[in-house]
Amino acid sequence: MSLGLLIIRLAVGLTLAGHGAQKLFGWFGGFGLKATGSWMDSMGIRPGLVVALLAGLAELTGGLLFSLGLGLPLAATLIVLPMLGAIAAVHIRHGYWVRQNGIEYNVIIIAAAVGIALVGAGDYAVG
Repeated sequence: MSLGLLIIRLAVGLTLAGHGAQKLFGWFGGFGLKATGSWMDSMGIRPGLVVALLAGLAELTGGLLFSLGLGLPLAATLIVLPMLGAIAAVHIRHGYWVRQNGIEYNVIIIAAAVGIALVGAGDYAVG
């Protein structure tokens, strides 16, 4: 069971950390903080730069903590909050399936984060 929890933590956590790095630094094909903030402003999410910074920090920090199994309640919260924000601001109007830009991806990330936070990190964790 601990190996399965580790695999889920690494997949979800590192993916979210990567999303944060895209927003903050433009890594992994991202646009960086200024461009992400401008994009958010153009969608009516204001102040875009501040929201991009907060979302990027939450995803990066939450993702890294989650991967390590450290501070799972905080890690899950830092993952769930930007996903809920993305659902509310962008995805909910498109329905469920990600192919139509719906909430599917966000729901899976939220379920994994909350589920792992509830059952624990397993034996292969820092904390």
